[in-house]
Amino acid sequence: MKREDKEYLTTGQIAKRTGLTIRTLRYYDQIGLLKPSKYNEASARLYGKEDLVRLQKINALKYIGLNLSDIKQIIQDGPFPEQDLRSSLLTQKEVIRHKIAHMQYVSKAIDEALDMLNERGTEVDWDSLSDIIQTIHTEKDWGEQYRNALRLQARIRLYDRFSANKVGWHRWFFDRLGLEADLKILELGCGDAALWSRNLDRIPPSWSITLTDLSPGMLEAARTNVNDRSGRFVFLTADAQSIPFHDGEFDVIIANHMLYHVLDIEKALSECHRVLKNNGVLYTSTMSKKHLQEMEQLARTFDPAMRVLDDVMERFHLDNGNGILSSFFSDIEVFRYEDDMNVNEAEPLIRYMVSTPMNAKDYLAGGKLEAFKAYVTDKIREGNGNIRITMDSGFFLSRKKEKTV
Repeated sequence: MKREDKEYLTTGQIAKRTGLTIRTLRYYDQIGLLKPSKYNEASARLYGKEDLVRLQKINALKYIGLNLSDIKQIIQDGPFPEQDLRSSLLTQKEVIRHKIAHMQYVSKAIDEALDMLNERGTEVDWDSLSDIIQTIHTEKDWGEQYRNALRLQARIRLYDRFSANKVGWHRWFFDRLGLEADLKILELGCGDAALWSRNLDRIPPSWSITLTDLSPGMLEAARTNVNDRSGRFVFLTADAQSIPFHDGEFDVIIANHMLYHVLDIEKALSECHRVLKNNGVLYTSTMSKKHLQEMEQLARTFDPAMRVLDDVMERFHLDNGNGILSSFFSDIEVFRYEDDMNVNEAEPLIRYMVSTPMNAKDYLAGGKLEAFKAYVTDKIREGNGNIRITMDSGFFLSRKKEKTV
């Protein structure tokens, strides 16, 4: 064996180390899922460290439940599939955590069905049973879950590494809620409950918190993240456009970076006004039109057709939110989170850009990706070692005034 080949492993060595069969590895090569880095003089396959990283990702995605065709597509879609093992492992862990939460949700539904049968025997509430069966058989698109987790990791890593404000959005936002006792709080579109899981040490024990989301799977992830044993939290699948609570029930309602996704924003705000107590407070966070604009301009100057920032932001942002809220609330204040980024590496920035739902991910592949990396690197050099990116987010605080007779 040549000296330079000693840094590589043969198919047999890979099989021995991983427990996979030689036949499986050859099949992966045949379908283009895992090609060896090189061949030796005897035409034997040789695998390097990057191949092992890719193999680890393949096995993790198989464990999640994806088929080989989906796995191949995911790996081909990623512009940096093997260069960041830490990011890859974190993403895999996040999706597996979501799968565990989903399985717990299904297990709970089965327990409810068993309890119903034990209590009622043949006199079954067929509507309730049908709902439980539907829950059990709901198929999760774990490929999409993986892509979503990958996108989220790309954004979190960029913010964590390059944001100037090290307090962090969730801690800053929580501070603005105050510490008044006995608050009854509703969060709409809670997602994975990051606001609460990152502030568990500071939540007053007298607060009662209801977390809602349209997605049952996301709600189970929220339940797992909060892991509440105090009884302060209630989790409920609900639509912001039809809030399932009585009039005047809550002291505080939170819509954290989600209102622009609601189909009928006015209907959602009307519902928020209805379920708030008199003098109750609505927190609606969003960004301004300046937010991350340097990133958008970077893409457009490289290719005028390329887009990064989601157009959905146009529906509710810091520049038009006051006017939208004023149809339902008369007492409105705006609070801004002071931050920006100075990015000195091309790859984390490009990871973020291809994580958005816009078309950057379609443009940045193959030779064009390499050209864009070189372009961004040049811009960093021209900017004395970094690219400054504006971050302009905040929230509106709207108070429901008590009606005067």
